[in-house]
Amino acid sequence: MTESTSQVRSNPAAKGAARGVASAVPAALVARLAKGVTASGGATAETIAPLTGEPLATLPLSSEEDVQRAFDQARRAQPAWAALPVRHRAGVLLRFHDLLLKRQDEVLDLIQAETGKARLHAFEEVMAVASAARHYGRAARSYLRDRRRGGAVPGLTSAVEARRPKGVVGQISPWNYPLELSVGDALPALVAGNAVVNKPDTQTALTALWARELFVEAGLPPQAWQIVLGDGPVVGPQIVERADYVAFTGSTRTGRDVARRAAERLVGASLELGGKNAMLVLADADLDRAAAGAVRACFSSAGQLCISVERLYVHRSVADDFLARFAEKTAALRLGGGLAYGADMGSLVSARQLETVTRHVEQAVKAGATVLAGGRARPDLGPLFHEPTILDGVTPEMAVCAEETFGPVVSVYRFDTEDEAVAAANDTPYGLNSSVWTKDTARGRKVAARLRTGTVNVNEAYAAAYGSVASPMGGMGDSGLGRRHGAEGILRYTEAQTIAVQRLLPIGPSMGLDDRKFAELFTTGLKAMKAFRLK
Repeated sequence: MTESTSQVRSNPAAKGAARGVASAVPAALVARLAKGVTASGGATAETIAPLTGEPLATLPLSSEEDVQRAFDQARRAQPAWAALPVRHRAGVLLRFHDLLLKRQDEVLDLIQAETGKARLHAFEEVMAVASAARHYGRAARSYLRDRRRGGAVPGLTSAVEARRPKGVVGQISPWNYPLELSVGDALPALVAGNAVVNKPDTQTALTALWARELFVEAGLPPQAWQIVLGDGPVVGPQIVERADYVAFTGSTRTGRDVARRAAERLVGASLELGGKNAMLVLADADLDRAAAGAVRACFSSAGQLCISVERLYVHRSVADDFLARFAEKTAALRLGGGLAYGADMGSLVSARQLETVTRHVEQAVKAGATVLAGGRARPDLGPLFHEPTILDGVTPEMAVCAEETFGPVVSVYRFDTEDEAVAAANDTPYGLNSSVWTKDTARGRKVAARLRTGTVNVNEAYAAAYGSVASPMGGMGDSGLGRRHGAEGILRYTEAQTIAVQRLLPIGPSMGLDDRKFAELFTTGLKAMKAFRLK
């Protein structure tokens, strides 16, 4: 492999602290949390601490009978939960919000132990979940309230749109953001009056189990949120076959299967899937700010973030200057573990992720790409560490060009015009997130409007759009269906019901009118409603 021009440094203190990762998650805590799994068959799975490779937890696995039992229990609990006033359910979210912030160190330890990410990136999950809990705790009554709608015949017909819970929502959440992508989807589902059966990834199940325990402490009936564990290809279809609605976050390939299974049952599904997200640095960008933003965009959670950037487009006139700053900031990142603040980037979560990252980098370099920073695994720090890597000279035949790497690797491309940059950024089947950097925010908004992604950040990597929890977040194209956050994020978990009341006269021939006279009368009425601009 070609030597990097900039080698990323490690954090010796964080490396030493990593040795005690598993011991920071006591066996008593694991045993207590494991009781929250709906499982009875005796089968178990062992998880590891990615920072060190040492065993972390042994957790029970759910059989098909256990999954059915979880849904049965959830269905029994759901009507009573839905019958409570919205303000009562919202109060549970607000109490959960307070408990989460008060006891965040507990879950930060769990997130780091299970994923290997840096503590700052674990805290991003706490921020995201607390923000969503506060938002839906305050806004749920407005989202779910009955709304008067125009009736068929003004003065004679009144109509109300009501929102009813789906019933039992099946949620399948991944390993990369175990708090945000389990709790973040559960919050609106629960406050809308649903029960939830959640299958988190087994590797990161302790985090979800901890959050459920905290929710129960905040006032949620224990049976209203069930957690089952098992292999995704086995347990996942069992959830889709039983749920009244499915919320899935994961790969595009698996998402297509979930969509097919849900469609066969005529139940709804929301899918947040893969991405090959782009960042555009325009000629007038603040280069220091953009370089710092690129570090966050590309290397947060070691690039294991659905909305992180893997393609970087830079205007040719500023490319060399920008890349020098970006490479310098990347090389200055401190790699390390340990359950404390201080490291700028942690490790990958699994050998599979490390293999993909290593393969993409090595293939690209062998085919002629240049490593501007990073470029190699770091087994001296831990079994799954890889340096944050910048690749220049990437061409279409390289796997890293179009395939999702889902690791700390970004490819750099130069452009001459905005049209060229927009076309290149949109030249992907994915459409999840993108980022535009310019000193002219009006110009940034215009460029953003041309990008085919569900969220676009101007002068920020991803947090501005994702953190705006009153606004929808999701993907276009192969990046999925539906949205989390905002109105759509909660209304997806409801059924719309129209209740219309007719007064005095029926909508049909009456009072001696025959069919022809009725049709003539209503024709006159329809013309009048248009003339008077009635909706």
